[in-house]
Amino acid sequence: MPAAHRMRLRRRTVWALAVAAMLAAAVALGARWAAASARSATDRSAIAIARTHAGLLASELQKFRLLPLVLAEYPDVARALAGADGPAVGRLDATLELLAARTDAAALYAIDLHGRAVAASNWRLPTSFVGQDYAFRGYFTDAMRRGQAEVFALGTVSRRPGLYLARRIDRGGRPLGVIVVKVEFDRLEREWAQASGATVVIDPHGLILVTSMSGWRFHPTRPLDAAAAAALRRSRQFGAALPATLAFRLTGRDAIRTPRLCYRVAEAAVPLRGGRLLHLTPLAPQLAAARGQAMLWGAGLLLVLGLVGGTGLRAAERRRLQSRARAALEEEVARRTAELRDSNARLVVESEERAEADRRFRAAREELAQANRLGSLGQITAGVAHEINQPLAAIRTFAENGTKLIDRDAPERARENLGRIVELTERIGAITGELRAFARRRTPSRGAPTIGEAIDGTLMLIGDRARGIVVDAVPADLRAVRVHADRIRLEQILVNLVQNALDAVVDTAGARVTIAARSREATLDVQVNDNGPGVDASLDDTLFTPFASAKAGGLGLGLAIARDIAIEFGGGLALARGTGPGAVFVLTLRRA
Repeated sequence: MPAAHRMRLRRRTVWALAVAAMLAAAVALGARWAAASARSATDRSAIAIARTHAGLLASELQKFRLLPLVLAEYPDVARALAGADGPAVGRLDATLELLAARTDAAALYAIDLHGRAVAASNWRLPTSFVGQDYAFRGYFTDAMRRGQAEVFALGTVSRRPGLYLARRIDRGGRPLGVIVVKVEFDRLEREWAQASGATVVIDPHGLILVTSMSGWRFHPTRPLDAAAAAALRRSRQFGAALPATLAFRLTGRDAIRTPRLCYRVAEAAVPLRGGRLLHLTPLAPQLAAARGQAMLWGAGLLLVLGLVGGTGLRAAERRRLQSRARAALEEEVARRTAELRDSNARLVVESEERAEADRRFRAAREELAQANRLGSLGQITAGVAHEINQPLAAIRTFAENGTKLIDRDAPERARENLGRIVELTERIGAITGELRAFARRRTPSRGAPTIGEAIDGTLMLIGDRARGIVVDAVPADLRAVRVHADRIRLEQILVNLVQNALDAVVDTAGARVTIAARSREATLDVQVNDNGPGVDASLDDTLFTPFASAKAGGLGLGLAIARDIAIEFGGGLALARGTGPGAVFVLTLRRA
């Protein structure tokens, strides 16, 4: 064999070995990069979701922790626990039932000194807690000993898990019993379940208390020692028996459910004694994406190696031409890459500019909406003042009469006067609360209020100005219809329409403004019509244009903002030309 031929074979062998070694190294590096990249991306997602879910849980707990403090000051609680006042138990049952409905608490109940429930929010139900013995429950004994307690446990009557917030009731330095609020997390768990992966809250033993995966509840995340398991069985905190199988196995920041199902774990603190929130994000999707990206890079690298290897094995007489061609190709690739990089940079800048412009537009629109609400407050204030003056005058009268009744030794009638004073102060609180909510700057949120709630809030805000003029002609069945809207912003639309109608009928004999509604298959039309002079046809093209107003001194923002809000709800606002006098505005809303 000629020496030149042996040299060519040797060179080809060296090239082949070098290429094989480079491919093996690229595959190994690609696999390591894909695994590291997938873990990093999954960790970022898990941390963000864990912090969000921990914030939701903290907000939920903060709301319910105030209830025992408020109930501890309620006079009927002490009377019912002392057992000396039969009517107090009935009033306390009704109060607890009302509070549970308004706060979404699972149950509210009072336990006397001997551990027997004397009043409960579910007193009407077959599963009522009234008369049940809770002396053995940990939250009762802890609250009696320390003054308050928080225990997560399985209900002995309802068999539903929840967090029990207990507070001891003392009078004159003597304990009378315990008030208990039971919190269930079904709604919170459903919200958690909408995110990818799984979210759980575990106790100091590693048992899962709250979870977006219902099959994991009360499963351990690590093996329980015999003493802890025996203590939990004795206390019946989680029922007679605990699941023995682990929900998942923790290894560092990895949670392994099955050999093929692995999660990355992020941890967040929660306001529960010894509790921790864990969010488990599946690693597989990010790993598949990273491997796909690595394969693309590997294919590109393989293509480059093939080109380089083929060029090296070419004949000597074509080496110079191929070198020039390769240089020209590399220059073209570099030029095209630079062009693509510049185009990408421009696209990024344009995208950021558009996002910033959109943010400024939304902020300006919300500022205009807030300005419109504050502008309406001037007309609303007089009506609110009138609404408040009447209850205040009545409160003074009842208070003076109550003093005289006490002097005459008529405590029952004095108590009736005090009850009426409480009702009047609640009415004042409702009026001022509606006014504060209307004026407050807030982030719009979607909900499903009933149209009746929005109309009642609107009439309460407008107050005395609407009395005797505005007629609510919406039937009871339509008042209960829920719509896709934010209640405060929906009230802003209705306040604007009703105030415009009131302005239109100022000089009209027999002034009348009517609020009516008509149901369609998927929408609800709310009509506000008046018997005023109507809207000039020449204003049709500019009626909903910002800063175009037919009223002297008007800004021309009210109808424009109202229509924008209605469109954002998925509906609309339009002027309907009726056959009678006056104007008819139709607000279209989507049924929830």
